[in-house]
Amino acid sequence: MSEKIGHNSSVNAVAAKRLLSIIERIEALDAERKNLGDDVKDIYKEAKSAGFDAPTIRLLIKHRAEDDAKRQEREALLETYLAALGQLADTPLGQAAAGRL
Repeated sequence: MSEKIGHNSSVNAVAAKRLLSIIERIEALDAERKNLGDDVKDIYKEAKSAGFDAPTIRLLIKHRAEDDAKRQEREALLETYLAALGQLADTPLGQAAAGRL
């Protein structure tokens, strides 16, 4: 049984062109993202050669991007966990608590 060529084939052609357009746009953005990632790596290498610690810079960038309320919540939770492990004495909160004793 042969398929009839007609309306459905033109609809399929339009859908195929749209799909191809979407795929090509995603591929272009993926290429841009790779290039940007390479640029970021180069900047981290530059920072390291200037004597800066790359992991600390990454943490600082994450810290600057984080919402203040979320950061405070995360820090409070960290202090709670440290207290549960008996490691709070080295934190500002632990030192303040020790000063009250």
